[in-house]
Amino acid sequence: MERLIRRVAEIIIDELKLEDVTPETFAPDIDLVDEVGVDSMDLATVALVLQDEYDIRIDEDDYPQLTSVRKIAAYIDQTRNRAD
Repeated sequence: MERLIRRVAEIIIDELKLEDVTPETFAPDIDLVDEVGVDSMDLATVALVLQDEYDIRIDEDDYPQLTSVRKIAAYIDQTRNRAD
């Protein structure tokens, strides 16, 4: 799970072009909307990249629950496990 959390952080940092932050310093429980300023368009962009990376589908109705790196990683993990 730690590897998945790190990769999700890398994707968010890359896609949103966050400066002065690395996967090591990106707190996995920080609220992406309230504390980082991620808006719905940013989240949609990240979701598309994650869908491609992990070959999963992220339903738009689930976006509101994807509020931290850890929650996104858990969602990906659950979705992949359901597909098995």
